Amino acid sequence: MGVESILAILIVGAIAGWLAGKIMHGGGFGLLGNIVMGIVGAFVAGLILPAVGLNIGGGFIGSVINATIGAVIVLFVIRMIKRA
Repeated sequence: MGVESILAILIVGAIAGWLAGKIMHGGGFGLLGNIVMGIVGAFVAGLILPAVGLNIGGGFIGSVINATIGAVIVLFVIRMIKRA
């Protein structure tokens, strides 16, 4: 994996984590938290979305959308666990 790939993953993660924070009214988690949330979200979306038949597409925008959907799912689950 090249430096460009790692940089792209970090940028997608940061944007997706920030967007997920805004969608879920959390306000974001700081730069490092956003990156981690976006990367975890991308992993979750990679597992869940194909299983339910959704294919957002490729490229940078598709990656951000997929990671954001996954991060929103992760945040939703975390909030449900915190309430219990």
